[in-house]
Amino acid sequence: MVFLTAQLFVRSRGPDEFWRKRQIFKLAAHYIGRKRNCYSIAIKNVHRALLKTTRGRQLKKQDMRELWETRLNGATHEHNISLRILLEGLNRCNILLNRKSLANLAIWEPRTFKCLSDIACAKAKLGGIKRVANNSMPETVMIKGLVDELD
Repeated sequence: MVFLTAQLFVRSRGPDEFWRKRQIFKLAAHYIGRKRNCYSIAIKNVHRALLKTTRGRQLKKQDMRELWETRLNGATHEHNISLRILLEGLNRCNILLNRKSLANLAIWEPRTFKCLSDIACAKAKLGGIKRVANNSMPETVMIKGLVDELD
């Protein structure tokens, strides 16, 4: 860009402003009316929309965590074991599954989840956790450490 006078040089803000405005207008392209065409109004609405999308992503993660907790609570209640005992027993057996994986197993692989809950219950009972109910103790689970006690 050629500037013939110093006044034109001072008035020009350079290419950065063009690209900055273009980015805002791209984000506001689907708006209706002046929110789309007027820069000062568009920038406010785009900023508000970006804040809402960020908050929406956080809420989605929170909702998924709550869903996994609800599913796990239902599945553990079905097998007469609490969620805390299940997680503690799995940790003691070095079965490192997160809540998402456990919830998916509870929904799609109920027999696998039943086996995991039996293992966790047996390990918790062996470890001396007093909150384990006697009726929730499985008879057919063989884990390391439990074999020595049976002999």
